[in-house]
Amino acid sequence: MKRLGAFAAATMLAGIAAAQTVSDPQAGAGQDTPATNLNLPSNLQVFGKVDPNIRKATAIVNETVITGTDVDQRLAMITGLRGVQVSDAERDQLRLQVLRAIIDETLQIQAAANEDIKVAPAEIEQSFTRVSRNFQRTPEQMKAFLEQIGSSERSLRRQIEGELAWTRLLRRQVEPFISVGEEEVKAIIARLEAAKGTEEAHLKEIYLSATPDRAAEVLENGRKMIEQMRGGAPFEYFARNFSEATTKAVEGDLGWINPAVLPDQLAAAAKTMQVGQIAGPIAIPGGYSILYMVDKRQVLTADPRDARLSLRQMSVKFSTALTQEQIQARAAEFAQVTQKIQGCGNVNAVAQQIGAEVVDNDAIRIRELPAQLQDLMINLQVGQATPPFGSPTEGVRVLVLCGRDDPATANAPNPEQIQAGLEQERVNLRAQRMLRDLRRDAIVEYQ
Repeated sequence: MKRLGAFAAATMLAGIAAAQTVSDPQAGAGQDTPATNLNLPSNLQVFGKVDPNIRKATAIVNETVITGTDVDQRLAMITGLRGVQVSDAERDQLRLQVLRAIIDETLQIQAAANEDIKVAPAEIEQSFTRVSRNFQRTPEQMKAFLEQIGSSERSLRRQIEGELAWTRLLRRQVEPFISVGEEEVKAIIARLEAAKGTEEAHLKEIYLSATPDRAAEVLENGRKMIEQMRGGAPFEYFARNFSEATTKAVEGDLGWINPAVLPDQLAAAAKTMQVGQIAGPIAIPGGYSILYMVDKRQVLTADPRDARLSLRQMSVKFSTALTQEQIQARAAEFAQVTQKIQGCGNVNAVAQQIGAEVVDNDAIRIRELPAQLQDLMINLQVGQATPPFGSPTEGVRVLVLCGRDDPATANAPNPEQIQAGLEQERVNLRAQRMLRDLRRDAIVEYQ
């Protein structure tokens, strides 16, 4: 099943709205009490002492043993591969989340096995190689690195097996029974055309499910994640390892989405977010979401930041033997010379004259550049150079614009893309229900 950007992501979250609301337990008076259908007394008395924050380190899931080593190695893998540093208190909390993730993974593998779905060793090896390359390592280098950080290749292979088995189970038991009518597709196209010129956003999401009895615990976990992100931990690390949406496989990426089609709570947050901002945890039906604003643009409108540029970069580095005055003089000379450049044709000659290096890039979009350069490049004419930028330690450089391919007028997704997006959204919802049922029926014994 194909994954879409704008529309698939939009419809995926919109479907969550059928679940029960879980209110923020710290939001204060006046919040709605979630409906539980459990006929609970308003003033209940608890017999005995129970601390819901205490969990055992290991578990037996339908007779499959999860050891403390399994949890520690998985935690070491997901923090080590992303270079994330965590405190002892954060590590204890992460271990609980990792244990829950491995329990879900075990349930998914068991459910697939019950349908005679098995993942061949050759498939796991192929995915292991691909993951290694994604982290700029050979499989052998990845194995050595995992051992170095206190993990193992077994932990990564187990995670790969779980994802492949679950995907295959959904393909067999869910996808064949998902259908999207032609009228639904036409209605979506009409809504997109009506929304032309309005703002849409490129969002990433972490979804954390929460039953009423776990709402406070999940909320606190989400807040701790956000604290770590603001301290430098990548959003993708948490999305990939702790999100309970099927988009975890793509690090929480929802693609381009019109905030208006999101559940009200998420739409309100998205409309006020700036690029690069994180919002949450946001109470939504069924749990909490954390959003990350990757970018913004206008619906079905050509964005100048989508222009593809042909650039030449000139740069000079400074010897550590130079004094501050000498560095400033060298930078001033570089600025004076580069601002007189007349087109890319004489860049090499100028570079040779001042001892600069030249690097070409013939297909970079403006939006892929650092934010400080995007406004400069939008207004730059072919043949002109940017003002010098850099630092005494890294050197200074300029970008010379050799050519620009402006974006064509944006078009609505074609009917096939929209149909695929609706199908994927419904598969996602069915997958969440299946996992919920597996959890409900599982026999889990904590050790």
